[in-house]
Amino acid sequence: MRESDLPGGHETLLASGFAQHVERWALMSGASPESARAVAHAARHLSLRCSQGDVCMALSRVPPDRHWPEDPDQSRRLLTGSGVVAQPGVNSGHPLLLDAQDRLYLHRYFDYERRLALRLLAAREPIALCGAQQATVRRALADLFGGDDPDTVPVTQAGVRDAPDWQQLAVAMALANRLTVISGGPGTGKTTMVVSLLACLLALDPDCRIALAAPTGKAAARMIDAIRGRTQRLPAELRERLPDDASTIHRLLGVQGVDGRFRYRLDNPLPVDVLIVDEASMLDLSLAVHLLEAVPPGARIVLLGDKDQLAAVESGSVFADLSSNPALSEPMRAGIAALTGIDAKTIQPPVVAGSESGLPDAAVWFTRNFRFSHDSPIGRLAICIRDSDAERAMQALRAQDDRRLRWIDAGEACPIQELIGHAQQGYRAYFDALLAQRPDPAAVFAAFERFRVLCAIREGRRGVEQVNEALSAVLCREQATRRADGSDWFIGRPVIVSRNDHALRLFNGDIGIMLPGDSEQPMVFFTQPGGGFRQIAPVRLPPVQTAFAMTVHKAQGSEFDAVMTILPQQANRVLTRELLYTAVTRARHEVLIAGAEPVIRAAIEARTTRQSGLLQRLREAGEQVSG
Repeated sequence: MRESDLPGGHETLLASGFAQHVERWALMSGASPESARAVAHAARHLSLRCSQGDVCMALSRVPPDRHWPEDPDQSRRLLTGSGVVAQPGVNSGHPLLLDAQDRLYLHRYFDYERRLALRLLAAREPIALCGAQQATVRRALADLFGGDDPDTVPVTQAGVRDAPDWQQLAVAMALANRLTVISGGPGTGKTTMVVSLLACLLALDPDCRIALAAPTGKAAARMIDAIRGRTQRLPAELRERLPDDASTIHRLLGVQGVDGRFRYRLDNPLPVDVLIVDEASMLDLSLAVHLLEAVPPGARIVLLGDKDQLAAVESGSVFADLSSNPALSEPMRAGIAALTGIDAKTIQPPVVAGSESGLPDAAVWFTRNFRFSHDSPIGRLAICIRDSDAERAMQALRAQDDRRLRWIDAGEACPIQELIGHAQQGYRAYFDALLAQRPDPAAVFAAFERFRVLCAIREGRRGVEQVNEALSAVLCREQATRRADGSDWFIGRPVIVSRNDHALRLFNGDIGIMLPGDSEQPMVFFTQPGGGFRQIAPVRLPPVQTAFAMTVHKAQGSEFDAVMTILPQQANRVLTRELLYTAVTRARHEVLIAGAEPVIRAAIEARTTRQSGLLQRLREAGEQVSG
């Protein structure tokens, strides 16, 4: 990455300050001026990379500089001689660490990777089911998935069975393993699989303690709603024992005080037998460590997500690393074949060339889509983006023969007013619901949740802030209302919470809407997990932002009937394949993309690659155990 591509502003100031601190530290430790300048240069760029999501930085990717020698051996000697760069296994207070593969780390990130690898390695131990338990699982799976009747299993023209039901196989794996990682896009059956897994777990142990969690409140609410919507086929007595709540990870761990310490941790584990985490692709390295260390050693862990979506906002790509290869050993295939009745020869996961599995026998990919049919334009576009096929993606956008997928060729000459007009039409049902003499909160929220504008950038033209301001002005004009001087508040203003407030039970990502309250005073309404609404005065709220438009990152864990995606006028480092794929797959039925063709192509061809050493830490942890 060029220096001009690196972030500016706050991140650059922090990186420069950190570099100066490291240089002074090195000089105080007796390093030569040459060594101190070199380590400061590397530290600055490592800090910048971490602010963009990398966990570490390869020495080969340190930008050239007069203080940074081109010879890798010399640069390594300068770092190790600086007095501020530690080696793995050496207990020191040095701020930086250089591993054997020439990855430079902030020391705490290396420690996080090491701790996570040890916890994952422990979780790879299988669970031995006794004969009676195996029989119970086989009966439950036969009831849930209709058995495996050879006369009803489809075959190919060559007489070979089609691919087996991977939902059924994933349930069997999650019952036989302590750790299962399931990756699949929207509509691939992850929720259906979870419901089946819950039914089997409760059949094995009616008193099983199950926790459902997700990184954000919105994702947690959608998780429990989706599960409730797929339980009709279960017996009533079983439905009554299913978990009735899903929490944010922070609430599950019992975040305490202003310092964010957790009540549940390694020395005080969660009182659970099973932990199921949805939208796990949003887990950053730090949160993943704290979460998994808080799970008791004997409990099952199931992580659900989409490896092709955006990674966490903070550093790390934990889910993508863990689901990078769905390889299964012969013993595992034989074991799940025995539980499901499926011929082991047909259990053939995708082969990932050149990718070593960090967690063999733990990862599953769901590739069959039940939401988007083969003729679905959204589904086809998502696949093209996922596969970095810009030409086919543009063909799909140019077709314009289906309202479900529309494209505005919005080059630099396209005025923002034209895009706001399309967004206004998307919010037509919401604006109309607000015109009632006394708006019904349920109707208002239902209308608002049907449509969303997603932007790639926050500031500048076509950014979240500009679009939100323009749509706020449109709504105020339509309602003939005037905002008080200096106030952002008006009836119908939707907001998204940007900081957790545990006292108010409001969490990052929660959506509220200002409406007339019970006392006729404007209040901000929030939905409650069990139904109904809470009313909170605006002055009591934690920091919030207007939510007509939101960044694609903020939209993770959400789904809407229709989505309008507004891309910047020119390609930039933020605009990637993963961002565009995530934006498109937030929609259930309709997608409108506003962006110039060169910008769309550049996004599809720009893949996010985060530097991480987690798989190496897993190998090292495995070698220590086997050694």
